[in-house]
Amino acid sequence: MATVKDQLISPIAEEAKVPNNKVTVVGVGMVGMAAAVSVLGKGLCDELALVDVMEDRLKGEMMDLQHGSVFLHTHKIVADKDYAVTANSRIVVLTAGVRQQEGESRLNLLQRNVSVFKNIVPHVVKYSPNCIILVVSNPVDIMTYITWKLSGLPKHRVIGSGCNLDTARFRYLMSERLGIHPSSCHGWILGEHGDSSVAVWSGMNVAGVSLQQLNPAMGTDKDPENWKEVHKQVVASAYEVIKLKGYTNWAIGFSVADLCETILKNLHRVHSVATLVKGMYGIQHEVFLSLPSVLSASGLTCVINQKLKDDEVTQLRKSADTLWDVQKDVKDL
Repeated sequence: MATVKDQLISPIAEEAKVPNNKVTVVGVGMVGMAAAVSVLGKGLCDELALVDVMEDRLKGEMMDLQHGSVFLHTHKIVADKDYAVTANSRIVVLTAGVRQQEGESRLNLLQRNVSVFKNIVPHVVKYSPNCIILVVSNPVDIMTYITWKLSGLPKHRVIGSGCNLDTARFRYLMSERLGIHPSSCHGWILGEHGDSSVAVWSGMNVAGVSLQQLNPAMGTDKDPENWKEVHKQVVASAYEVIKLKGYTNWAIGFSVADLCETILKNLHRVHSVATLVKGMYGIQHEVFLSLPSVLSASGLTCVINQKLKDDEVTQLRKSADTLWDVQKDVKDL
């Protein structure tokens, strides 16, 4: 006897075997799920895969998302601890990693995360050899370098989320001071996603009007408006949010979806993301830092040559040195 499905449907052609815009998120913690929900909310993928070692949590998150399918534009949501579920991904977002323990050195934390990534990255590349890897796990700049080394992929296909979020925070704080929407406030945070990041005061503008030309002391200690405080707030904001709610997740989730959209839709937008900067601005170390970069369906295809002032270049090199001092001692790559 024919099933209801057989009676309902008359097949005309075979379905496509491979998804067009599959996104995988590795790690279903707060950041991973915020990224997943943000990607789904924008309707960016035709298949979403989740991977984690915590099977009950993983299955629960998958089911919770699947139950919302009526409200989404994603055909298929899957999850498994087996990386076979990630096959044919266009983008793989890495949010997994261990948390820093009290009193633990940054190098020790990094070394433990190297061990975690050694169990992730080879599997990702095995099942999706043509994917673009977007690294979100902290410390993101060094974790992007580690991913690049472990993956064997070309540098343009391993991208760190870097200062895309720092730049967004910067533009939001600009907007609060000026009373203008953040999308019309232009400014850049470069370098390390962290304490040594660089605010490009010379590039801040609204409608092409340079704010530093209006206030030449901007970004210095002599500035009567103390714009330097805006950058300090950018650096401190993650710590403040963590102190208040225990973690950050929504803004980084939106940031990840923003980057995925540029890549999946081949938009050629410019983002402050982590890329290999050796040879740029006099940097000699093999480190990943955020620079304004063009993202497309191929990955990170170009870096914009920003005309930085001498003090900004000095800060960028210092940022590179800060990362190298920790990265150079990482073992087992």
